Amino acid sequence: MNPTPTSHRFRVYDLSLEALRRLRAPIAAIRTVDADLADQLQRAATSVALNLAEGAKRRGRDQAHFYRIAAGSAAEARACLDVAAALGHCREDLAGPWTALDSVVAMIWRLTH
Repeated sequence: MNPTPTSHRFRVYDLSLEALRRLRAPIAAIRTVDADLADQLQRAATSVALNLAEGAKRRGRDQAHFYRIAAGSAAEARACLDVAAALGHCREDLAGPWTALDSVVAMIWRLTH
């Protein structure tokens, strides 16, 4: 269920939710061999959306602060995917979620610079 129509949100937030949807299968696969890494990935990816939403309601330096936290969390989530791949924890295709997170980072960079 989508409680808020897309037109009432901004694009980077929508993309962060798309990244979360793309992470469902990889998180489940990683969880079977490394629950801690799966939890960290889920927390980091969730933090992206939550900080973008909070930042959207803030102004000035306060807003930029939340957007920077979201960017850091997106980078952390990408690193979790890299670690999972390096350790052979996941047979899922990680290119889709990694690319979505990369796009989120790029969009946040444009918001903060």
